[in-house]
Amino acid sequence: MIKVCFADNQPVVHYGIRSFFKDHSEIKIDAQVGAFDMVEDILKIKPIDILVIDLELEGFDSINQLKKLMKENPSTKVIIFTALSEGIYAPNAIKAGASSFVSKLDKLENLSKVIIRVYKGAIIYNEQVRSNISLILKQNKNDRLYRKLSNREMEVLRYISYGKKNIEISKILDLNEKTISTYKLRLLNKFQVTNVVDLIEKAKKLEIV
Repeated sequence: MIKVCFADNQPVVHYGIRSFFKDHSEIKIDAQVGAFDMVEDILKIKPIDILVIDLELEGFDSINQLKKLMKENPSTKVIIFTALSEGIYAPNAIKAGASSFVSKLDKLENLSKVIIRVYKGAIIYNEQVRSNISLILKQNKNDRLYRKLSNREMEVLRYISYGKKNIEISKILDLNEKTISTYKLRLLNKFQVTNVVDLIEKAKKLEIV
């Protein structure tokens, strides 16, 4: 049996996963957790073949955390399972070493097939993502800077593009307003702009938001 740890914030998603894989002939959901630190704890005490993880998992703020996790647990393969855009987030996931990126909009039958293929050694991404990566590699360094954004920075940028104020974003993400200001400053520096209008314009030009 393929031993899987499923990491997601939403109880309804956990319920659906439990129900779908309950009698699966090849896959066993060996652990279900709701925060990134719980993932780290599980991998210390259980031999997990596949980690299925949402990029919006509580406590998962940077792709560097995933890199570190995989370095410490080389026998565990990672599948990103999220509602976030594959075109935007998959390149960072690929660089971190994740084996696949599955949308929550897909049927669970597809997730089960991906788990089995990844367990056997496959690396699965769609052609658009592979094509985008090839184009990114041909761009200059400044145009590639946005690929270095953390997951939290991507979230803050998305809400900024929606016209949300710092205080609104802080409530949505359950973060201190000062922390949101810090993320905003980091975004301005990374995009080499001096104001929010230019930040959004450049982000749209690079098709991030």
